[in-house]
Amino acid sequence: MRKIFFLIVAISIFYGVITSCSDYLNVPPMNIIQDKDLMTSEEGMSIYMARLYSQMPFEDYKYSPQRGFFDDYQVAPGTCEGSSLGRNGAQAMTSEGWVRNNNTNFTIAYREIRDANYLLENFPIYKSYFNESRYNHFIGEAYFTRAMSFYALAKRFGGISLVTQVLKYPENTAAQLETPRSTEEETWNQVLSDFDMAASLLEPISPKRGYANRYVALAFKSEAMLFAGCVAKYNTALNLTGFGQKTGVRVIGFDPLSAADASKRFFTEAYQAASEIVRDNKYSLYKNKWSATDREAQTQNMIDMFFDVNSTENIYIKEYAYPDIPHGYNIYNMCTQWATGANGGFNSPTLDLVELYDGIEKYPDGKVKTFDKPDKDDPDRKYVLYDNLFDYFRNLEPRCRAFIMIPGDVFKGETLELWHGTFTGDVSDGISPLMSFNGQFDYALATRGKYNTTDAYRGAGKYSVKSLYVDASRSNHELITMPDGSLRNAAGRCGPFWNDQYGSITGFSLRKGIDPNKPVSELASGVEARDYNHCVLMRYGEVLLNLAEAASELTLAGESAVNGENLLDNAYKAIRDIRERAGAEPLSSAADLNGETGRDIIRKERRKELPFENKTLWDIRRWRTQHSDPLNGSTQSDGAYYRGLYPFYSTKANKFFFDPRFDYFAHRYTFRMNQYYFAIPSGEVSKSPVIDQQPGL
Repeated sequence: MRKIFFLIVAISIFYGVITSCSDYLNVPPMNIIQDKDLMTSEEGMSIYMARLYSQMPFEDYKYSPQRGFFDDYQVAPGTCEGSSLGRNGAQAMTSEGWVRNNNTNFTIAYREIRDANYLLENFPIYKSYFNESRYNHFIGEAYFTRAMSFYALAKRFGGISLVTQVLKYPENTAAQLETPRSTEEETWNQVLSDFDMAASLLEPISPKRGYANRYVALAFKSEAMLFAGCVAKYNTALNLTGFGQKTGVRVIGFDPLSAADASKRFFTEAYQAASEIVRDNKYSLYKNKWSATDREAQTQNMIDMFFDVNSTENIYIKEYAYPDIPHGYNIYNMCTQWATGANGGFNSPTLDLVELYDGIEKYPDGKVKTFDKPDKDDPDRKYVLYDNLFDYFRNLEPRCRAFIMIPGDVFKGETLELWHGTFTGDVSDGISPLMSFNGQFDYALATRGKYNTTDAYRGAGKYSVKSLYVDASRSNHELITMPDGSLRNAAGRCGPFWNDQYGSITGFSLRKGIDPNKPVSELASGVEARDYNHCVLMRYGEVLLNLAEAASELTLAGESAVNGENLLDNAYKAIRDIRERAGAEPLSSAADLNGETGRDIIRKERRKELPFENKTLWDIRRWRTQHSDPLNGSTQSDGAYYRGLYPFYSTKANKFFFDPRFDYFAHRYTFRMNQYYFAIPSGEVSKSPVIDQQPGL
């Protein structure tokens, strides 16, 4: 009977959670089930914990920068950060997301904070029902929940209202219910305090799959404290600070007189948290199929890493189940080679990201080498020709192949048909740059134009007849007669297409997180919200990167050791291990990580290791480089355009060539300095005498 009772309770609590997207937070009030029914047994606490975790502001497979938390649609990690572009202009947004999501994100976090506070205040009444370790663990879960919620708010809004007790109505007066925003430094101090409390109380091994543990708290603490340290340091450099009009409180930024000390303190906390995880040796980099001499094995190892629930690298994962709690990551992000209808192709990784990886030919400036001469003004330069699509990428860093679908690579037993068009012109003197108009290379055309406007396509200029064919869409093809007499579409099944953004609009497609075990029939079904592979929210690889970056920042601040540990030596070991597993070129010594150059090497390593995991956007925001330093080096104040690599097949040469250029769908990322902080929801500001809007808004 007891099991039946708890089943009924669970169903009553989760009915609104699993029925639909719009009803996701329609959870009955806790007073329908009394505290004594939940807080006196492991079964009851499992239900309370399930409620907490169902509302946790995790940036998982039900989150996207454009639409916020708990959404199944347009799940597009990597957008707004330069790692990928998305179709239909959906990513031509500023910073993290639409303004309308601020209110949702704000409400979700404070609802979660209230449930955590309720547990902290009421669970002690039932302490006698549990042994000390388990009682402490549940209290630690409450602190962890509150820390994660305060962290989600702090990185978006700066100083927030630090509600650390249950606000009761009508018991509390209106004045007592009002909690003004604290300073940003006080907010980050509260985040630190809550993570520390969680880490001190949580058990070292999660008592149940899906719960936190001591190391989960330490890992997220290291991430949060990196954020806090960067805000304290780099906000000051940009003079990004301000006071609320109602309270006069410094709600964004740090006091310039104490910012340096605060920054060092937070970086030290980040380093110590990461160092403790490394020192205790409970986790390790996933290397189940890794081989030092086999690059194919290295690639497959990093693919498998995200699908092994028992991976030694997993510190915290979010699990799903079909049909109860599915997600839509695969159906939206898979390569359109298998897509039907309006699905697939939501993420097209940029050339700017691919160029960060080792193993492809590049000019001295780091840009890909696809011409025989580096000077873009040389009228005689020609494309380098390759026997097949994959030849150009044959020595590419295995990590990149594991994260990004590369033209000519193999997925689910099929060669990836990632090419844009077919060139039928003469090749006796090589193939000149395609982006020409009226006989001259046109830089404006290369920035904004499409290949169907070029001389080669129109049969103009040096081309007496039409020599270039590019498909308009997945269903509108130009047929080409191949050397053997057969007919073939001008473009590959993945595109790109000149009038259809459902194909790969950059010449690359997303691979990280795309389930290699899901049958092609399911990928091509077009049925949404049927995915159930887990999402890795925190892994050991990030902890190593956190340690390395914190060590670098402390070194720049004049420190050489923490707790007797040499900072640069430990940073070097972390980056060495990450790069070895990735199949990247090794560093020569710890000296490579000295100074700002070393810091930038570590930042680059984060971008290569963590794309499409909802990490990079927050990295470039906390570094305060989103306005000035996207991957292509252009300013985002007036809009940044990112690049693709467009493959073409030559019928006469029977070879492929590659044309690097700006995304010609002109997806434009705009960003202004004040967007490092999101606006407080206007309704919260207008109804409160003490809640301040962001300065200048």
